[in-house]
Amino acid sequence: MRRRLSGSPLAAALAAAVLTTGACGVSGPGGSGDDLPRKTGVIEGDITFRTLQLKPTFTGYIQGVIDSFEKEHPDVTVKWEDVPGEGYNEKLVADAQAGSLPDVVNVNTDSFQLLADRGILADISRLDPQAQADFVPGAWDQYKLPGKGNAVYAYPWYVTPEILTYNKDLFRKSGLDMGKPPTTVEELFDCAEQIAERSGGAYSAFMADPAGRLPGDWQKMGVPILDEAGDEFIFDTAKTVEWVERMTSLYAKGAMPRESLTGAADINQLYGAAKLVFGPGSPGFVKDIKENAPEVYEDTGVAEAITGTLGHIGIYTQSVGVRKDTDHVDAAAAFAKWVTNGPNQVEFSQHATVYPSNAEGLDDPRFTDPGDGSDAETAARATGAGLLREAQLDANTPVQWTSQVGDAVVRHMQKAIKGDISAQSAIEKALRDANEILAKQRDQ
Repeated sequence: MRRRLSGSPLAAALAAAVLTTGACGVSGPGGSGDDLPRKTGVIEGDITFRTLQLKPTFTGYIQGVIDSFEKEHPDVTVKWEDVPGEGYNEKLVADAQAGSLPDVVNVNTDSFQLLADRGILADISRLDPQAQADFVPGAWDQYKLPGKGNAVYAYPWYVTPEILTYNKDLFRKSGLDMGKPPTTVEELFDCAEQIAERSGGAYSAFMADPAGRLPGDWQKMGVPILDEAGDEFIFDTAKTVEWVERMTSLYAKGAMPRESLTGAADINQLYGAAKLVFGPGSPGFVKDIKENAPEVYEDTGVAEAITGTLGHIGIYTQSVGVRKDTDHVDAAAAFAKWVTNGPNQVEFSQHATVYPSNAEGLDDPRFTDPGDGSDAETAARATGAGLLREAQLDANTPVQWTSQVGDAVVRHMQKAIKGDISAQSAIEKALRDANEILAKQRDQ
């Protein structure tokens, strides 16, 4: 359920990090064993901390976190390096192979796999057994690997939850019930059907590009993405066919902008120009609309995310991992935990439209007060925070659904939605390609 993220430096970092090099073999000094670095009980030494595309926008905040840690632990010096988003995963791989990976490194749900599966990152659940209680379950569980039990390979950091945003004026003009925004994918499609009938082509319901909808829509419709062992994709079901056929029909009727099928259209611009009923599913986009399209912002409503049969939402996370063979494991682990503690995560949210993955941070009034409902940004922040507390792993993109898998599936879905091939044929081809990619990645 990855969404296209906004153009801020922080969101660009999030977007860049989802590129994966899952087919690359990685080996490094960490090996592949389950041995842990041994803590000495002494927090000291020089460590390096790498972030992804946070300078210069967040330089003051990050440097402040480092300064406060060094004041608390005067025998530690933290060297901060920030790298561009482009080629980030490739750089992680190269540094791991060369044995030069930083002691503490910013990873996400794709990039951590490249390191954790080869024994490069420390298992936080064993290195810091009390840490799990600090974080919301959905964020903590995202940094587990299939077949590795309860091992967790990073401290969750900032997160973005899914919400539902919509243009109230267009919603009303389409004859939809203002008190009943859709809660399932099927209801969303029903709304889109009516929007296409009532709009006369003046506006559309939502974007057509499957890249922003899969595998989330399928999960919400009860489609099993993987077999129980996580070894094979099994999404060829009647519900999947239903999804493709409805998307194809809606696209033909004009419920989605035609130029949006390949991802070429900008959702911010379309929603900001009152050309879409349903806006981006991220609180960060609400802030963008407030700044760039204030008139549309005044008409923006916020509701809980569509959950369907799952009953809970997907979340998008960044995290902080600890290199397993670091020479200063006490300092590295303490610093990673410091970066991700409640107060520091709340402060980060004041500089960027992100949420704490830390449970204490979500208790801050900034995230518990919804206001009177008149301000969409305030409502979005409280709505997202409430949903985050119950977010679960099975609402998120499985780690096996890498960028390569997603790209392969999307290519076939685009052809079907355009009407070039049948729904069943598209699904069969997508399943074949996805499993071929999964098998190759597993053999590396």
